[in-house]
Amino acid sequence: MERKLATIRKITELRPIEGADKIELAIVDGWQVVVAKDVEHKVGNKVVYCEIDSFLPIREEFEFLRKSSYKKMADQEGFRLKTIKLRGQVSQGLILPIGVLPITQFATAHDLPEGMDVTELLGIVKYEPPIPAELAGKVKGGFPSFLHKTDEERVQNLVREYEEYKLSSKHQFYMTEKLDGSSATFYMNDGVFGVCSRNLELLETEGNTFWKVARELDLENKLKDKGNICLQGELIGEGIQGNPYKIKGQTVHFFNGFDIDTQTRMGINDFLVLLDELELVSVPILDVAFLLPDTVEGMLKLAEDKSRLNNLTEREGIVVRSLDNTISFKAISNKFLLSEK
Repeated sequence: MERKLATIRKITELRPIEGADKIELAIVDGWQVVVAKDVEHKVGNKVVYCEIDSFLPIREEFEFLRKSSYKKMADQEGFRLKTIKLRGQVSQGLILPIGVLPITQFATAHDLPEGMDVTELLGIVKYEPPIPAELAGKVKGGFPSFLHKTDEERVQNLVREYEEYKLSSKHQFYMTEKLDGSSATFYMNDGVFGVCSRNLELLETEGNTFWKVARELDLENKLKDKGNICLQGELIGEGIQGNPYKIKGQTVHFFNGFDIDTQTRMGINDFLVLLDELELVSVPILDVAFLLPDTVEGMLKLAEDKSRLNNLTEREGIVVRSLDNTISFKAISNKFLLSEK
């Protein structure tokens, strides 16, 4: 499922900012955004909330973002939303009035359903940084339909669900480090071995890092007797995201095993047994009996720490999964996001 970058939400709380008369902090689900004090920003009001990583088109109503957010993505111009600090407050995303929407089928803003995805209506796409040639490779096709992409929901979008997870006795959780690399998927399906980046399947070509690592780890041979299976992980190392872990070469740390026939993710125990058999490495496992903090804010604070792969590097965040891997979500460190270029 494609990420909902712009949605109809309600302002649930407004908090004053010390020493600021014209701005305040608006809370939308688990997100906080610095906004101007005006009639549009009232508790209970419906607004358009645009998440960080949104890339807004060049339009007159978005021109106020030019000084702070103008960016080029390939040949496309637009405005990139990222985590910033204003008056000492973390501000993530953008709140816009409902009137920005080109919608005529609803009589009033009140008629717009909460949670409605308006990403496409506003011409918003996800900001993607430039991809080095050795990672881009030659495309074989789109991401295979028999697999699931690796993109956990952010905990800020799961405020209601989080309360249920926290109180439920049905689910036990474990926590892993989210590594700052490039998502990689390797599969064996009906005897065919495939290699994918986050969104595409790649041809094997000389110099492509995904295939190079697949061959170094001997993944095709290791997976051929395991049925129709997929392993997903984070490709890290030289030439990838500035190599924050300062390792030589490249490798993959795995976080998911997926049974293609049953379309289910492996539970943690089966997954770790499989990795041990294949002599492969998991992402750092931080807690195998993880108790969820009381609040989403507590989860975000927990995400801020040093990486287990390099204690001089801020970790990107954490991923929380139920032991049976039917529930998963992520919390990205605000310290990490504020350091993004």
